[in-house]
Amino acid sequence: MTQAPALSPALTGWSGHARGLLGLAVPLIGSNLAGFAIHLTDTVLLGWYDVTALAGIVLASSLWYIMMLMGSGFAGAVMPLAAKASEEGDIREVRRITRMGLWLSLAYAVFALVVLLGSGHLFAAMGQEAEVADQAGRYLGIAGWGIIPTIVGMVLRSFLTSLERTAVLLWATIGSAMLNAVWGYALIFGAWGLPEMGIEGAAWAALATQTLSTLLLLGYALLRLPEYELLARFWRPDWAAMGRVFRLGWPIGGQLLAEVGLFAGSAIMVGWVGEVPLAAHGVALQLASATFNVHLGLSQAVTVRTGQALGRGDHEGMRQGAVVAIVLSASLAILASALFLLYPEQLLSLFVDPADPKRPEVLAVGVTLLGLAAIFQIFDGAQVLAIGLLRGIQDTTVPMIFAALSYWGLGIPIGYLLGFVLGWHEVGVWIGLVASLVCASVLLMARFWRRASRPLTGLHA
Repeated sequence: MTQAPALSPALTGWSGHARGLLGLAVPLIGSNLAGFAIHLTDTVLLGWYDVTALAGIVLASSLWYIMMLMGSGFAGAVMPLAAKASEEGDIREVRRITRMGLWLSLAYAVFALVVLLGSGHLFAAMGQEAEVADQAGRYLGIAGWGIIPTIVGMVLRSFLTSLERTAVLLWATIGSAMLNAVWGYALIFGAWGLPEMGIEGAAWAALATQTLSTLLLLGYALLRLPEYELLARFWRPDWAAMGRVFRLGWPIGGQLLAEVGLFAGSAIMVGWVGEVPLAAHGVALQLASATFNVHLGLSQAVTVRTGQALGRGDHEGMRQGAVVAIVLSASLAILASALFLLYPEQLLSLFVDPADPKRPEVLAVGVTLLGLAAIFQIFDGAQVLAIGLLRGIQDTTVPMIFAALSYWGLGIPIGYLLGFVLGWHEVGVWIGLVASLVCASVLLMARFWRRASRPLTGLHA
């Protein structure tokens, strides 16, 4: 067995676990927020460009994230498997897992590309307003090609995160976000002599940014970690490693599909209400997504830390690390809720042109939705953290079932019932979101602590 380079020693005790978790999580949180800023920039710029374009990108983003996250399960499987193998000193296993994660992800990306390029007709068939559906289809006709570099980049992120090489993720994503902002502004509004392209300009900027970011990560992996030989004999299949990634990864993709499908389904239902509620829905979700990315960074870090504990056979360390992560996540959720409740109009105003005649309506609807977002903050953080803990112990199938039951068995029906049967419209849809996140957080956290009470040798059996 080829030995991997030594990682930093395990940190023990409550303060040690906090330092170890934050040391890994802070760059991941920064990277997630910078990646989120890429989409946020497009939303803000298009909100200042035209409310119809804003509604279009809200709709387009819903399908984009469904397709991206459904295929990211294989990348998600790479992280705990590679972290465990790295802690055990098996560099060959890390390479095998990562390569087959790339194989599976690329195969999926081809399928997703076909769906994204034909999305214009799909949106129209869903009953969306014709002009909004056209804008969304035009965006994905260009940006859809970005699914290939995006999916590959997610596998590389998991590989680097499992080795605790997270600083490069932060700086690469910050650089990409800055470039996207410049390119997006220039191409959307036609600055500096370039043509004014509106939503299509945002699409070209997104595609260029995604491609550049993935090339940077690939270059780093090849040049700074040559011992892993990621692309050497890349064409050779490894069926055993592929099977491990597939078995762990497809339920991750299913769980993510259930979650993002909940929010996409909510966007579609709000779109039935009208253009203004859909724009307000998109803005409120952008703000909620910013805080979610903080919890996501903690979740990714705790997946690696839990996978490492599994590799060491450190049962008590795994449990202590989980408690530290939960306390940190809850504290951040309370802070975010306070901001949403105290400064809703100031936050929402960042997204809509002051001169737009529809601005007062968008803000009025958005304030109510942001209040509901404040309610579900702690539950949203808890459910994504529980998912990270469960992935660390290689438990993904039952969490997928819990997610499907919570989001589609509870959230969507409640949203439809309250929104359209009882006539509460977008508010009813959002109450469905809250109910589903509460249910998911309770089920998933209970699942982790029940599994964590067992000996480590039986956790991933």
